[in-house]
Formats: sequence, structure tokens, C-alpha cells
Amino acid sequence: MLWNRMAHRNLVILTGAGVSAESGVPTFRADDGLWMGHRIEDVATPEAFARDPALVQDFYNRRRRQLATVHPNAAHHALAELAARWEGDFLLVTQNVDDLHDRAHAANPPAAGFELIHMHGELLKAHCAATGRICDWTGDLAVHEPSPHHPQGRLRPHIVWFGEMPLQMDRIEAALARCDLFVAIGTSGAVYPAAGFVELARHAGARTVEINLEPTMGRRRFDEGLYGPATETVPAFCDNL
Repeated sequence: MLWNRMAHRNLVILTGAGVSAESGVPTFRADDGLWMGHRIEDVATPEAFARDPALVQDFYNRRRRQLATVHPNAAHHALAELAARWEGDFLLVTQNVDDLHDRAHAANPPAAGFELIHMHGELLKAHCAATGRICDWTGDLAVHEPSPHHPQGRLRPHIVWFGEMPLQMDRIEAALARCDLFVAIGTSGAVYPAAGFVELARHAGARTVEINLEPTMGRRRFDEGLYGPATETVPAFCDNL
């Protein structure tokens, strides 16, 4: 369908692993429940980092190196093009820790009302375990990488692990409370709090759209669903919008 752009001034889009999968970025959890060959409990919790920092640092070092081998796909570029010409407020919230959205937007700078939030952190950043301060980090992190922010501190991946609060939730919830259109792209809708975003948007009176490879278990909570590869469905949706 064609959308009335003037009726949808405030846009919130949530993206998940399905957006980056066609670029070659592994999805979060495979059919066997493992993440790149590891149990989630062994590489994605604060307890795992305390128990075996060498394993955790190596896991994210390998993921960080992999980013140099992948590139934004048509879905990332379509969202960047939409952000460049969107005349209202546009908040793009991603659950992905890769930098593919960032690269797409760098190549096509967004309009003034655009903001990008990595709610689960970023692979190319590190943060000080002692102070919480964040710094850019493109190389490997050593097992006990010293922090530049604290004499006794060490750096850890800037990743939101299980048991930790996603980033900038106040900003995200405020945008959802005033949005006219909410779109979830390439996300399973099974992990909270992101899975609850559609209900917050519906409560605000927003129209809600799910774009995914196939319908999710939360399909009934959306007004509309578009299904197929992200590199096909997202550009088509953005063109109509």
C-alpha cells in the first residue's frame, strides 16, 4: 500500500539480526541454541566475563575482526536514504552490535530529525568496567586490557549482556510514546524489552508494521506484515513510504 507521509511525521524503526543476515553477519542464536559455536551463558553474561575473560574477549575479538569482511546491504542503504529525506522525527533503534547502519548513514547523511541508537551496544566500542566510560575500539581487546579512564580499571566489550539493561531506554520509550508509525524489521519479537515496543507504539495510537523473512509469533500485534528477504522488502517499503 501507499502511505500518507504527512500522516506519519514521527517514525520509530526497530531492526534486528534479520537486517544484517544478508550481509553475512551471523544471527544471534542458531537452531542449535548456540551463538557462533558457544553457549550464550558462556560469552554473553557478566558472570561469564568474570569467570573466563579470555574466552569472552576472544569471542568478541573474532566478531570485531569479521566486521571488516561485511558491508551494508540494500536494506541498510534503503533506511539511510529514507533518513536523508524524512521530514519529521526518525528514531532508528537497532538490536545489532555491528556498524552496518552507521556505515550506510555515513555514505548518505541523514536529515536533522534522525537519531540512531544501538540499544545492545557496539562491537567497535569498549567501556571501562570501573567507570562505565566508553571509548572507540577497533582492534582486539587483551584479556585484562587496561582502561585509559581508571588506574585499576579494565576494558570490556561495549555489549549489553543478559542481565544488563539495554541502553537509552528512556529515550526510546519517549519516542514510542509520540510516534505515528512503528516498524519492526528483521527481529524475532521474542526478546524483551524490544519485544514490547510494538505495544507501547499501539498505546500511542501509532500504525504498526512487521517486516520479516516470515511472520513471527507476535504477528497479531501488528497492523500489517510484509514478508521476504530484507534486501527486497525494506527497499520496497521505504519507496512506498
